[in-house]
Amino acid sequence: MPNYCITVMGGKSGVGASVFATNLATTLYRDTKSKTLLLDLDLINAGDLPLLLGAKEIRSVMELLPVVHKLHERSVESYITRHKSGIWILPAINHQRQFAQMDLQRFAMLLPILRKAFPFIVIDAGSSLSGLNVETLKVSSSLLMVVTPEILVINHALNNIRDLVTLQYPQEMIHLLVNRYRPKSAISKTVIQSKLRKNVLGTLPEESEYVTDSIHQNMPLILTEPRSAYSKSIENLSHLIFSNGLLRPIRGLGLKPEGLPLLHLGEAAPATSAGTRIGAAPYRQNLSDMEYDRLADLKMKVHAQLIEVLNLKGVRTAELAARPEKLAELKEKARDAVAKIVQDQPGIKSIEERQKVSKEVLDEALGLGPLEDLLADGDISEIMVNRKDQIYIEKAGKIMLTDSRFTSDKHLLAVIERIIAPVGRRIDEKTPMVDARLKDGSRVHAIIPPLAIQGPMLTIRKFGQHVVNYKDLIKLGAMTQEVALFLRSCVQAHLNIIIAGGTGTGKTTLLNILAGFIPASERIVTVEDAAELQLPQEHVGRLEARPPNLQGEGAIPIRELVRNTLRMRPDRIIVGECRGAEALDMLQAMNTGHDGSLTTIHANSPRDCVSRLETLVMFSGMELPSRAIREQIASAIDLIVHLNRFSDGSRKITHITEVTGLEGQTITLQDIFRFKQKGLDKQGRVVGHFMATGLLPTFMDRFKERGIKVSPALFGEGTKNE
Repeated sequence: MPNYCITVMGGKSGVGASVFATNLATTLYRDTKSKTLLLDLDLINAGDLPLLLGAKEIRSVMELLPVVHKLHERSVESYITRHKSGIWILPAINHQRQFAQMDLQRFAMLLPILRKAFPFIVIDAGSSLSGLNVETLKVSSSLLMVVTPEILVINHALNNIRDLVTLQYPQEMIHLLVNRYRPKSAISKTVIQSKLRKNVLGTLPEESEYVTDSIHQNMPLILTEPRSAYSKSIENLSHLIFSNGLLRPIRGLGLKPEGLPLLHLGEAAPATSAGTRIGAAPYRQNLSDMEYDRLADLKMKVHAQLIEVLNLKGVRTAELAARPEKLAELKEKARDAVAKIVQDQPGIKSIEERQKVSKEVLDEALGLGPLEDLLADGDISEIMVNRKDQIYIEKAGKIMLTDSRFTSDKHLLAVIERIIAPVGRRIDEKTPMVDARLKDGSRVHAIIPPLAIQGPMLTIRKFGQHVVNYKDLIKLGAMTQEVALFLRSCVQAHLNIIIAGGTGTGKTTLLNILAGFIPASERIVTVEDAAELQLPQEHVGRLEARPPNLQGEGAIPIRELVRNTLRMRPDRIIVGECRGAEALDMLQAMNTGHDGSLTTIHANSPRDCVSRLETLVMFSGMELPSRAIREQIASAIDLIVHLNRFSDGSRKITHITEVTGLEGQTITLQDIFRFKQKGLDKQGRVVGHFMATGLLPTFMDRFKERGIKVSPALFGEGTKNE
């Protein structure tokens, strides 16, 4: 029997392409009784296939590559897992940590062996092209592009199809499938065909309940619910593929992978002309380099004409940013002007491209340029601009390279000025560093030459619209219900608490949550370098440090504000972060009747937190002996809550540690709760549990004095959270 290979690609992540590929492979095996392999090359969602089919121990392509020179069509089958549904399953990698270890040349050697061993191969290619996918496209019979009736999905699918065109993949081999389709969908099948300029081969109905049940049973839906509308549609599509001859083998396509960004394959490659690393995992892969350059030239022409039409040469948009009404008026004029300019451009290919060019020109001229879309994405937690053509983001705890870029250093500097101007900050050669915040509370740090060697640098720590609460942290596995209740009791008992951890571990988020436990009847005064705390209480006084003016005068540091809080009759003092001499003033406040105060500090462990506090106090200029400083710390601090960020991107409380006193020259500590890591699961996620150490806090009487019920049983054998 001939050997056939079908590639399934999603127009965008989450459209159900993996579920479809699994059911298609099962249908082919059931109907032909021929060996069928499901090859999972979705690198972005590594590990989903074993989860989908409930295969606990499954070998991956990574395990075959070291012995590929010994394999042949008769022996390779013994290396591959066979599922109870009858199909063979083989993921490229079992977790994302293996991205950079993939050997593309050896994978190319493995492909013909697999093709000889299995009459049918169904490839789950994910939603973006990678080096692995490019190799399999060379031997694929057809490519089925799965989309849903959503505008973003269709836009991503269009970009994928354009990339395939760039690779010279035959257009007649690409077929559309519409998943979750309803006859009365806002975006009809006709609209989808028009947008993507391809006919729809078939549709799959919305049956999320059946699909979810089949996943829970670890079996393809075609077997768990053979009479469902989804299963019938799969069968019809399978028959259609056969009857229409879509499985014709193809050879010698001459695909050209150069110019197409690849995902973590082998060693880090040099930068391309577009400025992205071939070895990086792009946040989005919308355009080939050739397409990007064409649009960049087009935008430059439109931008130049806009400046002439509106006479923007002498306009400083950084200054306008501080005057919202004037900026809004100018944006309205610019929007009309750009629409007219773009209308007359001969290089525009479609309505969508006209809209894209118009938006990006307006963003660059009067907005935040390529940052606009990144700031609008609620799933992105951090934006890191290393230089004009290298922008990274943090999403779901993972750092990824984007294909966004600024047109020049001057453009990036202009955007920085637009961000900081409304909050009264400035940046220039005399003051080449600045901290500020956006309207939504997001934290901004910028640094420019001569300190930044590669050009201006910008970091934005985003604050989502949803205020995170302790229930969210429990769901994320950052702590347990028992730990949350204990911390709430500590806050209500007026214990002085320091939250410690490294950069990006979630210290400010946890500070915000713990401060939310403070009773509404108490007066709170917060002191921050850049105000970002979002407290739910009404009786809150917020203070923010002030940088020097243009003459280098008028600066008001955090330390001075902490001193002033003592004259404001606070019940609680919250300092956003202790990182200098204000540590001494904070300790003195805690020791002079302002119990229940909170702050954060950068430290690698509870013990390191104590040492760092001692160092910061020395910055105050007070000639205090070490023992006096340690006595202050031991007397002031009751509890240290330490956070850590793990290899899988997750953030967890790792220690809740009590400061018990001073013995000789040493501050004594005892852990009340700890997170004990057991290792990593097959998806590379951290596995472990929270446990009580069995030690009873010495401040149990403080709970009783305030009528707070805390059972001693809480500190027994430990409360596990697998």
